[in-house]
Amino acid sequence: MAKTSKGKTVFFCQNCGYESSKWMGQCPACHEWNTFVEEPSAPAKSAGALSRSTGDRRRPVRISEVSMDETHRMTTAIGELDRVLGGGIVRGSLILIGGDPGIGKSTLLLQMCRNLAAAGHSVLYVSGEESLQQIKMRAERIGDMADTLFLYTETNLGTIRETIEEMKPEICIIDSIQTMYAEEVSSAPGSVSQVREATGILLMLAKSLGTSIFIVGHVTKDGSVAGPRVLEHMVDTVLYFEGEREAQYRILRAVKNRFGSTNEIGVFEMQEKGLVEVPNPSEYMLSGRPRGASGSVVACSMEGMRPVLIEIQALVSKTSFNIPRRTAAGTDYNRVNLLMAVLEKRCGYQLGFCDAYINIAGGIRMSEPAVDLAIVLAVVSSYRDIPIPDGIMAFGEVGLSGEIRAVSGADVRVGEARRLGFTSVILPRANEKTAKRVDGIKLLYASNIREAVGYIVGG
Repeated sequence: MAKTSKGKTVFFCQNCGYESSKWMGQCPACHEWNTFVEEPSAPAKSAGALSRSTGDRRRPVRISEVSMDETHRMTTAIGELDRVLGGGIVRGSLILIGGDPGIGKSTLLLQMCRNLAAAGHSVLYVSGEESLQQIKMRAERIGDMADTLFLYTETNLGTIRETIEEMKPEICIIDSIQTMYAEEVSSAPGSVSQVREATGILLMLAKSLGTSIFIVGHVTKDGSVAGPRVLEHMVDTVLYFEGEREAQYRILRAVKNRFGSTNEIGVFEMQEKGLVEVPNPSEYMLSGRPRGASGSVVACSMEGMRPVLIEIQALVSKTSFNIPRRTAAGTDYNRVNLLMAVLEKRCGYQLGFCDAYINIAGGIRMSEPAVDLAIVLAVVSSYRDIPIPDGIMAFGEVGLSGEIRAVSGADVRVGEARRLGFTSVILPRANEKTAKRVDGIKLLYASNIREAVGYIVGG
């Protein structure tokens, strides 16, 4: 038998980064099972040593002495990206952007670099996956690039650190964090130890030099960024790029943002020359909507301060199996089952003998409870094969007793419906005081799902 190395190893939880001297089946920190991996322990230096080498020792200051520079944010000239970031890039911030392979992460960042370089900002694009020629080919497809954009292909984090300290760029892109390695850590690139150490070094660089650093991260099968979950805790902002590679649209969503709202989304369309902003996602999501078809109703969901109109589609038919089939695309599957159970109990519809397929058209995913009422109306419309008039929009949260609860931003939702040509809105009666009257819109209030269903099927 081969002699094992005497080097010290520890076990890391791949989900939360918890460290243990022995393997455990369940992580005591995040309670996930079978997430521990064995890796060589990293020396307790690197990131700590970096803070001493990048400048003099800092001293505490009074909060009243801290000055806020009006130019502490840099605009990217991409409105949808600025919206998600909270108004632009904060200087010295560390931003993680994740998404499926081929979704457009590198394309979006290269377009951002192009705009920033054209505005006179110094930008360094570090790639560990592509050659200089490959990046140049992609850049030519996007457009002309300014000379203040520098390309660098390297995976050794020590060399990258020296280059950043020497150039002091305003913006730095690391594509991707899983390809970077620190020589002090003996494990392979992409491992828990390497990702954590690399992120720690980049964090110190961002805060000490004032450089805004974007980190590209690969995602796992469940959609989360590969590597330890502590990676998301260390960075200032976490952005996820969502959408199908075969579809034209892309959605940029912030799941963490220390400098802005986490509810904002940015909508893009993939075209030949890169990603193009979709400033009016409601109109885009409703394009191609069928007329006079049962099981289709328009709902309104709030993404941050932006109202987005989406089409809820339902197909309900008698099942040929002992157990009916239920599927949900774009919304929570368990929530759909709950709403169908409420319909059976409170309205007497025999849905237990029917297959049900729920879909949010356009491939977008919405989890806000305000779409509950639209799902209920779409199911009833398909079950009774009664089309919902094209000019009706609905929103409201449905409770287990069949009541329709109030939602926030009712006046904004009604205004968006009016702007897109809708004539009637079914909404909770609890929002009667907050929903402002708008010319050309008829407000249909409902206290429970029976009243709401009565507006479309006549009882």
